[in-house]
Amino acid sequence: MFQRKILTCAVLSALGAMSYSAVAAEEKKSKSKIETIQVTATKRAANIQEVPVAVSALSGDAMDNLGIDNFQDYVEFLPNVVFQGTGPGQNEVYIRGAATTQTGIAVSSVQALQPSVAIYLDEQSVSMQGRNLDIYATDIERVEVLPGPQGTLFGRNTPAGLVKFDSVKPSQEFDAYVSASYGTWGSMDLQGAAGFGLTDELSTRVSLLRQSRDNFIDNKAPGFEQNDVVGGYQEIAGRVQFLYEGDNMNALFNYHWRDMNGTPINFRANIIKPGTNDLVDDFDYETIYHDAASRSKQFVDNQGASLNLEYDLGDHTVTSITGYESVEVFSQGDIDGGYGAVFLPVSGPRTDETPIPFPSESAGVIPDHSQFTQEFRVASNELGKLDYQYGVFFFKEDLTINNLGFDTLGGGAQNIFARQNQKTTAWAVFASADYDVSDRLKVTAGVRYTDDDKDFEAERTQTAFGGANLALKKLNVNDSQVSWDLSAFYNYSEDVNLYARAAKGFRAPSIQGRVSFGDDITTADSETLHSIEFGVKSSVWEDRARVNVSTFYYTMDDQQLTAVGGGSNTTRLLNADNTKGYGFEVDSEVAITEDLLMTAGVSYNKTEINDSDLAVQFCRSCTIAD
Repeated sequence: MFQRKILTCAVLSALGAMSYSAVAAEEKKSKSKIETIQVTATKRAANIQEVPVAVSALSGDAMDNLGIDNFQDYVEFLPNVVFQGTGPGQNEVYIRGAATTQTGIAVSSVQALQPSVAIYLDEQSVSMQGRNLDIYATDIERVEVLPGPQGTLFGRNTPAGLVKFDSVKPSQEFDAYVSASYGTWGSMDLQGAAGFGLTDELSTRVSLLRQSRDNFIDNKAPGFEQNDVVGGYQEIAGRVQFLYEGDNMNALFNYHWRDMNGTPINFRANIIKPGTNDLVDDFDYETIYHDAASRSKQFVDNQGASLNLEYDLGDHTVTSITGYESVEVFSQGDIDGGYGAVFLPVSGPRTDETPIPFPSESAGVIPDHSQFTQEFRVASNELGKLDYQYGVFFFKEDLTINNLGFDTLGGGAQNIFARQNQKTTAWAVFASADYDVSDRLKVTAGVRYTDDDKDFEAERTQTAFGGANLALKKLNVNDSQVSWDLSAFYNYSEDVNLYARAAKGFRAPSIQGRVSFGDDITTADSETLHSIEFGVKSSVWEDRARVNVSTFYYTMDDQQLTAVGGGSNTTRLLNADNTKGYGFEVDSEVAITEDLLMTAGVSYNKTEINDSDLAVQFCRSCTIAD
């Protein structure tokens, strides 16, 4: 049984005029009041205080005024949300302790390589390997974090929740800005945007971003000494939008790209004190001991486009969302974290520490990737007591991943080549309805049926140490699941709302076939999560303060996990029988004066894996105490 408890507390204040609305408020309010935040958590614009889920949201203006210039800073002030950056542009978000614990770019090519928390940019699902959440937060109108499950409206692979970014849209009025910053290690951030009307019905907006950092990490491995060898990167990203606004039809075209050139996050061996969670006393973040540092490199090239069409038919609105994403990745590094090997005269990350068992230098490559999505949705327009929406969704992805190995002791010559290809096809139908039982009570229910199918193949045509190659192996996994949600929202008083929500979501089956060393291809069954949530949303002190409280409990069956071990030190997928989590969140903000806004939050989360047979194979060269 594995348990984790997390207690977080954050307080943030900012001086300066505050604008805290995600979209323009219909009525001008005093600056000393908290303005209404409009969110699209239900794929309809709604007051955040009237949505039956614990949504966290900020507008781009509010992030600027609060001094938040990247997504990680934003997440640090959210209750029960944890952010982990695994490299320039490779990010994961964990919500309420429900997350994906998997490694490698080949894992879980589901909904564009996404883990249990999905990322959406302008209603388009984005690839895990191509995403940089700081870039998505550039020229942003609103960012929302929704705890899961969110399977009814957003589909599979959202059991832990999702993050939604909505870009600033083009408009007829001219609008532009430029900002720049400089930091340690030569870090630079330059961004800007400009929007204007082209005709009476057509407008455009261009957003650009350039980020860079110098190499600042020195290599002190004997015989490989080099200053400022890794740690830096440079990336350029942009977004071009065109918006057509007709009498009954709007069309928004979005093209975005990203080009990153740098070095990956460094693995460092023997830096943890045995039996503790502490770093060794002489740990230096600006120093490594590698014998392959000079060959470390990472490239990411990401391009995508989407077309959103919206037709107003009076009583109903028809929406079509078409998206395409493509990403290419090359990432090579010294993954033994040290130099030499135990069978050589000198070995180790430092000569006085435990040496490494054998040299390991590898690269993960995505030479080819394409993702196509299509959604059609029909929504009623305030017909009365009953409003609804329904639609269909289609997803298709073709992903190729190559794993390369190199002979570090032989000067870095390539000695391993393994290829994996996975084709994913998924489709879904969904429906959701809101019913006003009375002036104070509203009930919402939704359901979604999803079919997911993956065809996988792998082969190894070059093997190290004179081993045998692997002939082409093929595998198929598929599953069909029903996701649902049911919620009740009660207007207790003019200032206080109560809600309750129950939901089920799932993560589609996964395949792990990194056959650089071992020949096994492993799979993990679908992961399902059932959740219940209760909350109170209140606006007090004459709308100058907002205090929201929520409590939750969930149980997850067949959680997908990754185990690394065995004689060939390979990665395998497995399922844990049952995982439980529960906790609470308090999120508040208050406009103390016209020029001072303060936010405060506290959260508690406990997760527990219950599986008496959960285990990994033996570790090749280490000791596992528990």
